[in-house]
Amino acid sequence: GAEAGLVVASACAGMQLQAAACMTGTDKAKILQLPGTRGMKTEIVIAKAHRGAYSHMYTFSGASLVEIGDAHAWTTDELDASINDKTAAVAYLLAPRVSRRGPTLSQTVEVSHRHGVPVIVDAAAMLPPKSNLGRYISDGADLVTISGGKDIRGPQATGMLFGRKDLVAAALANHSPNHAIGRPHKVSREEMVGLWMALKLYVEHDEQAAIAGYRVALGPVVKALEGIDGVEVTIQQDNFRFFLPNVVVKLTSDWNGPSGPDVKAALMNGDPRIGIR
Repeated sequence: GAEAGLVVASACAGMQLQAAACMTGTDKAKILQLPGTRGMKTEIVIAKAHRGAYSHMYTFSGASLVEIGDAHAWTTDELDASINDKTAAVAYLLAPRVSRRGPTLSQTVEVSHRHGVPVIVDAAAMLPPKSNLGRYISDGADLVTISGGKDIRGPQATGMLFGRKDLVAAALANHSPNHAIGRPHKVSREEMVGLWMALKLYVEHDEQAAIAGYRVALGPVVKALEGIDGVEVTIQQDNFRFFLPNVVVKLTSDWNGPSGPDVKAALMNGDPRIGIR
């Protein structure tokens, strides 16, 4: 088909290569010039609601971010008005607990492609469901990066970058072993094979059985906490906050014990140490 992909040194490395690919294409002179940007399109449009610690990675290529909307929402009109002859790409974030009060990915693609501008997607943590591996390309995204070390359970320092064949070729041209901006993000052969095998197993695995297994594993935690005055304990899973089953503990108004932060600290300082969000 028209899609291709490569193994990258984490989804973050994939983000930097996304930006570089959209700025340089396969032009060797431009590739060697980064992070200098003379003569290139340098702006990446991103919703303010999608700005976070990770979006900073796009700027490592030499690009600058142009924010639209406020901390909660944005519109297709704002997106349309922000695109100009300096726009290299439009960045779209998909992640747990991130605002969805703006245009969908499909709507973003529609506006961006009208201007001939690619849409690059950070979907690092958007598994499960495994159907998301193909969903964002189906929605029209040009490049997608996903972590290899989370639900896929591949090597911890790997990720995947996939999408439009010409842009993947441009990302590869910016990547190791070339003396380019992606050279420090070298991926070993062991990691490539490890992620390939993990991905093969992931695509074949019974997702619903695995999720049912997580619920079973959480059972003893729920049982141990049920019936304590002032403690409300549930297992929650949804498509916005908890993609996998999580034990959620709430201290109600009947709780007379230590504060939430004190409980968290006591668990972390105990033997064995127990980490909670």
